[in-house]
Amino acid sequence: MSPDGLAELMLEMELKGCHNINFVTPTHVVPMLIEAVLTAANEGLSLPLVYNSGGYDSVETLKLLDGVIDINMPDFKYGDASVAKHLSGVDDYPQTASAALTEMHRQVGDLYIDDRGIALRGLLVRHLVLPGGFAGTAEVLRFLADGISKNTYVNIMDQYRPSWWSHQYPLLSRRTAEMEMSRAYQAAEDAGLHRFAM
Repeated sequence: MSPDGLAELMLEMELKGCHNINFVTPTHVVPMLIEAVLTAANEGLSLPLVYNSGGYDSVETLKLLDGVIDINMPDFKYGDASVAKHLSGVDDYPQTASAALTEMHRQVGDLYIDDRGIALRGLLVRHLVLPGGFAGTAEVLRFLADGISKNTYVNIMDQYRPSWWSHQYPLLSRRTAEMEMSRAYQAAEDAGLHRFAM
């Protein structure tokens, strides 16, 4: 899709009553995204823009979006670099995600939700709890509280479903247990976080 085509689509979505425009995993098209947003904004687009990513974003790229994106919605997948290397093949996921989330928060601040329950601006972090503590949930939540803000809004997710090659990893061959989710919520409270979805 061309930037002009994307601009037209965003304007159509606003006319249809959408609450936001959500760009999912858009890192590789950021320059075109900026061009499309400028065109749409010049034609009246006023919806909040969401940058929805896996958290493994370069600060250099994110700085291009300063003043463009209203809501940053990254994942913070792993609190342990060795697990990130093992599961996703990257050596520096926690460090890269920490720097990215810090920049995202600098740009948009804590999540602001209006009286209708609609997010308008800010940072909303997603963290998928893996079985056996594999995701390093406590470390992730401590970083969010101490390195970002105790007002960080966190979606602590329990949607993990074993599939594909998960049988090769005994810890990942089952769903996350209720007790593990309870521990995750307790870890959020222990870290001082108070805005988290269960």
